[in-house]
Formats: sequence, C-alpha cells, structure tokens
Amino acid sequence: MTTETTEERKIDLTGLKCPMPIVQLNKLMKELGEGDQFTAVADDPAFCLDVEAWCKKTGHELLRFENTEKRLVAVIRKKD
Repeated sequence: MTTETTEERKIDLTGLKCPMPIVQLNKLMKELGEGDQFTAVADDPAFCLDVEAWCKKTGHELLRFENTEKRLVAVIRKKD
C-alpha cells in the first residue's frame, strides 16, 4: 500500500494591509492549477470581508474561514 502526500500550500499575508493581501492572492493564483487549494494566513481585520468578496467575484471557492484572536485563516480552492 502506498500513501500519497501532497505539499500543503500556504501563503503568509501577515503584516500586509488592504489591498495587498488580495493583490498577493491574485499573484498566487497565476502559479496554481485548476482545483488546487491553499491556506492564506492574514492579520488585517479587513481580510475577512475582502477574501469573501474576492472569491465571489473571481469564482474561487472559500472552503473554510477561521477567525482567531491573532490571525485570520482562509482555505481557498482555485476555480475549475
């Protein structure tokens, strides 16, 4: 039996303020294939609303969003 492991893609957006987290997400999407997913970590309070609106506008899927005291974490899948 073989076990396949996939590298977890993660982009650290901490310290960036609006609109830079979304600018960086746009750059990352150019490097990814359709259906690829990744985790984005940010600390800008505007990131929650920005990433939701960006996913709606671009068609990418926001799989999960977590808001903790110190960071905002979004798991996103590139549209097919």
